[in-house]
Amino acid sequence: MVQRALSVCLVALTLTMGALGCQSTPTTHQGKVVGVGAGTLTMTDTAGANQHTHVVIVKAVITCDGKPCGLNDMKAGDTVTVTTENIDGKMLATKIDARKAVS
Repeated sequence: MVQRALSVCLVALTLTMGALGCQSTPTTHQGKVVGVGAGTLTMTDTAGANQHTHVVIVKAVITCDGKPCGLNDMKAGDTVTVTTENIDGKMLATKIDARKAVS
């Protein structure tokens, strides 16, 4: 009986760990650029609230108005769509699409 209970616990633990490993599914959200730094993007949500900073991977795909660009090409006020993924237990920005702020 104890062996059976242990087996059930091990199966449950394995399923739980497998579910946690599936968190690498990319997620996307939109907002506005507050600023950029060395490998980081600070942004808010589309309403200008909830400021937060993303660590951007070196190989991130970054576009500005549909053309390839760099992190430093983005300016405060630009709108961005950021894709993040769980890589080695950290949520990192892997793709950024920026649109220049309308003057």
